[in-house]
Amino acid sequence: MHGAGGSLMHSLIKEHVIKMLRPYKSFDVPLTLLEDSGVCNDIVFTTDSYTVKPLFFNGGDIGRLAVSGTVNDIAVTGGKPLALSLSLVLEEGFPLDDLDRILTSINLTCREADVDIITGDTKVVERGSLDKMIINTSGIGTRNPLLDRNLEYVNRGSRWLLASNIRAGDKIILSGSIADHGMAILSAREGYSFVSNIASDVRPLNRLIDRALEVGGVVCMKDPTRGGIADLLNEWAEKSHLGITIYEESIPIRDDVKVAASFLGLDPLEIGNEGKVCMAVVPDMVDEVLDAIRELDEGKDACIIGEVTDEFDVVAMKTIVGGTRIIGRPAGDPVPRIC
Repeated sequence: MHGAGGSLMHSLIKEHVIKMLRPYKSFDVPLTLLEDSGVCNDIVFTTDSYTVKPLFFNGGDIGRLAVSGTVNDIAVTGGKPLALSLSLVLEEGFPLDDLDRILTSINLTCREADVDIITGDTKVVERGSLDKMIINTSGIGTRNPLLDRNLEYVNRGSRWLLASNIRAGDKIILSGSIADHGMAILSAREGYSFVSNIASDVRPLNRLIDRALEVGGVVCMKDPTRGGIADLLNEWAEKSHLGITIYEESIPIRDDVKVAASFLGLDPLEIGNEGKVCMAVVPDMVDEVLDAIRELDEGKDACIIGEVTDEFDVVAMKTIVGGTRIIGRPAGDPVPRIC
């Protein structure tokens, strides 16, 4: 659970990693901010490792996941992804046909995201010491040329899309249905036949993010991966020292995902996604941003799910039955090894 998003992972990072690795130089976006990417001299840099089980699932595979996740982490910070590294750690005996299949998927996803693999590394470890394959991808990007125009509508003091930009009154946009990826992984891993048609949403989102920045008024973005939107919104509330109200009736969840999650006792708000993004947008631009991203297939189901408030400092959901439910930060994603 310490690697599955949520409060346990964040405690591990803050109490050990950050404590021991505090930067001694000044950076635009340093490690201590715990954003999806760091920024140095307008170069956006991120890295991630992928241990998904199984390697192939309905809607994607570990290769598509690695490229998409790294590209998205650069894009949500305000960067334009340019190039990636690819490091493969393979278990002895790994089938070459599976390797070729994954590399083909990586290549196709790179084309979709308009990036290239320009460096990498390969290691092979003893049989039994690894669960088949681990992929590490790092990515670099430059400052998105659309970012300055977008921030003209924001005027929050930061040159990047950070949680500290969030203010009371900002609206929260979600680009589509939640929990598809986590439930697809669980279905492939456990063989639950009643969720076999659920497909992962894994995809690069830089085209959708560019469309939103073209309109302007976006103050912050993040993709709700491990820990789902529950973890993401709590992170925003913590960093901005503000509260967030969301509306249960507005949160898009596929019927089959909702039924499967209910059957298994899982909360869709805490399940990870790999092809969705949350945006905090200034109120006077939210409708224009929403209309723009709905023109794309990856944003066709986008909607406003809530708003930021200064009346409290937690995440609260107005339920369908008329009550209010406090959405706490999960300990971790209830479906382990989803990315």
